[in-house]
Amino acid sequence: MRIAQITATTVTTAALALGLAACGSGGTPAASPSAAASAAASGPKYAGKELTFWRLGDSNPAAQKYTDELVAAFEQQTGAKVKVEWIPWPQVNDKFTAAAAGGTGPDVTEIGNDQVPLWQSQEALEPVTDIVASGDQAQIPKNLMGLETIDGETYAVPWGGGSRAVLYRADWFKELKIDVPKTWDDLTAAAKKIQSKKGKDVDGFAFNGGSDANHLLGALAWTAGGDYAVKEGDKWVGKLTDPAFKSGFAQYTGLVTDGLSSKSRLTQNTTDIRTRFANNKVGMYLTASWDLPGIDEDSKGKLKGDKLAFFPLPSKDGGEAQSFLGGNDIAVWGGAKEKDAAKEFVKLASGKEWGVKYAKDGGLLPVYPDALAALSSDPAQAPFAAAFAKAKAFPANPHWTEANETKAVLQNAARTVIEGKSSADDALAKANKELEDILNAAS
Repeated sequence: MRIAQITATTVTTAALALGLAACGSGGTPAASPSAAASAAASGPKYAGKELTFWRLGDSNPAAQKYTDELVAAFEQQTGAKVKVEWIPWPQVNDKFTAAAAGGTGPDVTEIGNDQVPLWQSQEALEPVTDIVASGDQAQIPKNLMGLETIDGETYAVPWGGGSRAVLYRADWFKELKIDVPKTWDDLTAAAKKIQSKKGKDVDGFAFNGGSDANHLLGALAWTAGGDYAVKEGDKWVGKLTDPAFKSGFAQYTGLVTDGLSSKSRLTQNTTDIRTRFANNKVGMYLTASWDLPGIDEDSKGKLKGDKLAFFPLPSKDGGEAQSFLGGNDIAVWGGAKEKDAAKEFVKLASGKEWGVKYAKDGGLLPVYPDALAALSSDPAQAPFAAAFAKAKAFPANPHWTEANETKAVLQNAARTVIEGKSSADDALAKANKELEDILNAAS
C-alpha cells in the first residue's frame, strides 16, 4: 500500500500532539567503508550515465532534503547523474500505465508495496533478488517482503513501513475514567461507555466499511488465525469460509450489530471517520499518525496535544492484533535504460544507512529490525512499531485491488450480514467464490 509521506509540517504537528521526537538527522550520512569500496570500483563505470528517479507524492522540505542528499551521495560515489521527478499520488497509476505500455519511464521508482504484484504482472519491474540476498538488505525480515516476492523472485526492496493503531480521545478516557483497553472486551466496554456519556450519534469505535475496510477486517481475521486466500499450486484458494476467518469477520460486523458504530454509516472510510472524529463524533478508530494534521485542521485546532493518543489494536485475549503491512518500496523499472546503475542506486538507497533515514525523515517505520526495536521506548511510536513487527500483507496477487476496492467483495458481504439480508455463512461462501474468480482470472 502506498503510504503518503508525512511532511515537515505533519511531523511537527505529530510531535506536538504526541510528544514525538524528531528522528532524522540534518546532515548527510557518511559513506561506509563498504560503500567507499563500491564507489571506487563502480565510479568510473557509471561516469557519464544519467538515471531518472521517480519519487511519489508531493515534494516537501523534509522529503526534498533527503532526496537531494541521497542523490548527491550516489553521484559522488558512482560518477553518474540522477534526474529526480516528483509524481503526485493521483497521477501515479496513469504514469505507471503509460510507462509500462512503452512510454517514457524511469530507471528507478518509489512504489507502494501493494502495487508490486500488479506491475510485476505487467513485466514493469526488474528482479532485485540479488540485492536483498546480501549486504544490509539481507537483514530485512522476510515477512516484510510478502508482496515483493513472487514465484521466488523479489521485485522491490522495502524502504519504509506503515502500520495502524487505535487513535482515541485521551481527554474523554480521562474524563470518563476509562483505562486503555488491553483486550477486545475492554475495547467494546470502553466504546459503550463513551456512547452512553457522549450520545448515541457518537461511534464508540468506528466501523470502516469503505475503500480501506480490509485494514480493519484483515487485522481482526489475521489475529484470529484466518486469511483471505492462499496460493496452492497454480491456483488461489479462498479461505473466507474457514472458522478462523469467520471469527474475525464476526468481530468486524459486531462493531455495528452490537451497537458500537451506527448502521447508517456502513460505507465510511478512514477519511470519513477522521472528519467525524475531528467533530467529536468518534471515540476510537483504526488509523495512523498521518491523520493528525487533518484532525487538527478539521477541528480548527481544538483537537491536538494530550487530547489524543494511540494504543495497539488488542486481540480477544490480550496482546497486539496483527496489522496490515503498509509501506513504500524502491524498485528498478523494467524498461530502465541504465539497469546496472539503477541497481546500484537501489542498493545505496535501501541500505541500512539511507533506508533508515528515508523512513525516519518521512514519518514511516524503518524496516531494519534494530532500528524498529529502538522505537519501542518512544511512547508515540511504540504502538506502531509493535504492530509493524508482526504485520501481514494482503494476497500477493495482481487482481487483489479489484477484489479489495473495485468490487468491494468483503465490504459487500459485511453489509448484507449487518443489514440482515444474509447469514454470515452464506455471505462468506458467496464472497469466497467471487474472490477466487477474481484472483484466478488471467492477467
